[in-house]
Amino acid sequence: MRKLLYFLLIVLFLGLIGTLLVGGSLAAPRMHSIGEPPSGFSAEVVAIPGPEGVLTAGWFLAGDNGKPGVLLLHSVRSDRTEMIGRAKFLVEVGYSVLAIDMQAHGETQGEQITFGYKESSNVRVAANFLKTKVNGRKVGVIGVSLGGAASLLGKSPVEADAVVLEAVYSTIQNAVKNRISIRLGSLGGYLAPLLTCQIGPRLGVPVEALSPLTAIGKLNAPVMVIAGTEDRHTQQEESLRLFEEAREPKQLWLIEGAKHQDFHSFVGEEYQKRVLKFLRQYLEVSNA
Repeated sequence: MRKLLYFLLIVLFLGLIGTLLVGGSLAAPRMHSIGEPPSGFSAEVVAIPGPEGVLTAGWFLAGDNGKPGVLLLHSVRSDRTEMIGRAKFLVEVGYSVLAIDMQAHGETQGEQITFGYKESSNVRVAANFLKTKVNGRKVGVIGVSLGGAASLLGKSPVEADAVVLEAVYSTIQNAVKNRISIRLGSLGGYLAPLLTCQIGPRLGVPVEALSPLTAIGKLNAPVMVIAGTEDRHTQQEESLRLFEEAREPKQLWLIEGAKHQDFHSFVGEEYQKRVLKFLRQYLEVSNA
């Protein structure tokens, strides 16, 4: 019995150390140099002032006069280059586009990734900047995973005229459980609390503040929820609940066979067709 007890204590200790290391890795910043915009991508490099002097790095692409603007928000541990494909087709139809690096990503400074909470400050200052650049015309938002969460969390959801949310987690508890379970199976459900309990002390963010499911009901804008039917990181049931909690008007698009991936790359023209139809419906009607 004594040997068994020692063995269990060692396993528990190693498990605790392991989850601490994993927690640190998940929240570690992913900052790096982006460099100049790619060839043929006529973007203006911008640095948008925000709270405490933090500059939000980004690319601005001017569209046609009289057209609205769209803010593009990347996924976790990525940067604004992830959104180049979306930016290109939006500019082609005349929209102005702003793609940013959220805090602790790309060229925007930050101590830790906070899964949408502190990143929401970047979203707010970027949305206000874009409204100025398009002379007060309507502004839409496309947020992928972390980007979608950041458009909902923080002091209040982003003030926009249309919002597209792609593969956005429902609660941080579900997000952590799903990701651990992918790697460790049913054991992930037992280890997940060891990670979520670190969020408050490590990030200075209450766990309950990381709930897009709660925040989406406060979003005062038409919303389109997009999800993959085979997504194991953000399961279909979570996206359905997110859609249910959203205010009208709202739309839901379940992409058959899609996992936690770039939906634009996965379905191509169908993505452009559906997203543009949604944006035009709510950004252009009263701008004519």
